[in-house]
Amino acid sequence: MKTTDLDIIIIGAGPIGIACALECKKHNWNYAVIEKGALTNSLFNYPLNMTFFSTSEKLEIDDIPFISNNPKPTRNEALEYYRRVATSNKLNIKLYEEVATINKVEHHFEVVTSKSHYKSKKVIIATGFYDIPNLLNVPGEDLPKVFHYYKEAHPFTLQNIAVVGASNSSVDAALEIYRKGGNVTMVVRGESIGERVKYWVRPDILNRIEEGSIKAYFNSEIIKIEEHQITVKTPDGEIILPNDYVVALTGYQPNFKFLNKAGIEFSKDERHIPFYDDKTMESNIKGLYLAGVICGGMETHKWFIENSRIHAKMIAEHIANTI
Repeated sequence: MKTTDLDIIIIGAGPIGIACALECKKHNWNYAVIEKGALTNSLFNYPLNMTFFSTSEKLEIDDIPFISNNPKPTRNEALEYYRRVATSNKLNIKLYEEVATINKVEHHFEVVTSKSHYKSKKVIIATGFYDIPNLLNVPGEDLPKVFHYYKEAHPFTLQNIAVVGASNSSVDAALEIYRKGGNVTMVVRGESIGERVKYWVRPDILNRIEEGSIKAYFNSEIIKIEEHQITVKTPDGEIILPNDYVVALTGYQPNFKFLNKAGIEFSKDERHIPFYDDKTMESNIKGLYLAGVICGGMETHKWFIENSRIHAKMIAEHIANTI
């Protein structure tokens, strides 16, 4: 297979990967963005009716205006914005191409993908954390009735639904399914609805729970999933609930196996934060950079588009002095 020589390889075509590509274009570097799924694949897999917590200007990259109908844009508006940024700037993005290996060989990198071989001077990993769900690790989790991603409420109408978790995604799903006619029960390991839940949504879910429209079990967890029921461990003992579907939105994590295979080192605690220089975003491997939410390890609430978009410029400034 022919090897393509590049200055920069960017892995991940999310908002931060696109921002890195824009910086490469400004510097006239020969680059390619490699993405295993669709453009902005994580955003594409968000719930259809999702509204961002951030305002549109905080989601902008490279000072390109993001105009939305409301102060807080929707998933579809974000998809349109980042798609137009990528296409109008004619960015070199290769979709549906998965990176298999990244190897440092002397002063360059050899990158093998599902479609090609590349040789590059620098590599930027901006793959996010939405690909691997945190599992419940209970019997029956592999049943087809269990979902770790939520798209829309319609399939759950007139069904008994258990929503696991109390984050923004869990609360949004519980409210939407309830309003589309689902019988919703929330199972929450903590003692309350999360404090990080969107401020305009939190009162809504609390009121629905208080009035009994949505049943919630706090300090509780599912310990068994069966075809027509679930077993829940509560402070008052185990209970069995009728159940048609489980929507387990318990969070996600970066692909640590992929990072480890590339030689990235991590903190020796439960946070599992990858090593990088916070001034240059360069990892423990010279010439290999990390960008975006992947930098948070298991602390997936630490980095967002709005506070990690600066990573692209930081990386470009450092590369400009070394390439």
